[in-house]
This record gives sequence, structure tokens and C-alpha cells, in this order.
Amino acid sequence: MSCVICRNGTTQPGFATVTLQRNETTVILKQVPADVCDTCSEYYLSSEVAAQVLEKAESAVKSGAEVEILKFAA
Repeated sequence: MSCVICRNGTTQPGFATVTLQRNETTVILKQVPADVCDTCSEYYLSSEVAAQVLEKAESAVKSGAEVEILKFAA
């Protein structure tokens, strides 16, 4: 697919690092499967992967973590 951010690149299957923040909690997920733009590195998550990312982030918030760094595992 064409990248909607840079409009020049196309996306290829790869991995991304996703960073989410809510209030005092920052969650960093590494090696998240995504479609990544070959020009600007913008990434796009499938709905299934996005749901898993949000679930892991919500768990970190509920545990009271300030910073949590995880390797994504489906």
C-alpha cells in the first residue's frame, strides 16, 4: 500500500517499535509486526496487532508501571 504520510513510499512487512503514553505510564513495545514505509518508516498495524498492543499497554497502566519496555509476543 502507499504511505499516507509521505505519499512517496510503499509499505513492506516488517517490525516497528511502538511507544504509548497515558498519564504517568510509558509503554514501549519492540518488534511489533507492522507494514513499514520504505521511505519514511511510518508503520501501520493490523487491527489484530493493534488490539494486542492496546491490551498490553492497558495491563501496564493497571499495574502502576511508570515505564515498561516489552518485546512483542503474539
